[in-house]
Amino acid sequence: MPTTDTAALDRADMARLAGGHDTALNDLMDRHATAIFRFLFRMLGNEEDANDLAQETFVRVFQHRDRFRPGARFSTWLYTIAGNLARNHHRWRSRHPDLPLDSAADADQPPLSDTLPTPDATPSEAVLGNERSAAVRAAVAELPEDLRAAVVLCEWEELGVAEAASALETTPKAVESRLYRARQQLRQRLSRWL
Repeated sequence: MPTTDTAALDRADMARLAGGHDTALNDLMDRHATAIFRFLFRMLGNEEDANDLAQETFVRVFQHRDRFRPGARFSTWLYTIAGNLARNHHRWRSRHPDLPLDSAADADQPPLSDTLPTPDATPSEAVLGNERSAAVRAAVAELPEDLRAAVVLCEWEELGVAEAASALETTPKAVESRLYRARQQLRQRLSRWL
């Protein structure tokens, strides 16, 4: 969640961007690109798609810089753009499935980051931690899109319910309801790990 200083910097950079100082976009990207990539990766489960849509998010910020309301929170507007892109991409993917060209054996290989040991954990703890992380990621990925978005924004991106509601273009009560339903489903799916 952005601090007051970050929010003020964001508003100042958006004012500069709207005023024709295109380099202000670089400052916005420096502050928010990693968080937007993480959000999109958690929504889509695909690093390449997340990277493409993170870039597209900032292209949209640039294209629609005149639509930003100066009193609004930039991060909420940014997550709204990214969330809409993720939903559109998810719909497109459901109509146009991607058939991998790699062999099935390659698809079963975990990413390199999952195979690297953590310095503080014993080998058995590292394996257990990796299994638990994979189970959580898989369980969240299986949630319906509206529940997954609420979990990713509120739990992983640490946005408040009101800010997540703005980003998802719904009410805070709806976000609370989605979080409740998501947590129930996750408890059932992850009962082995609880």
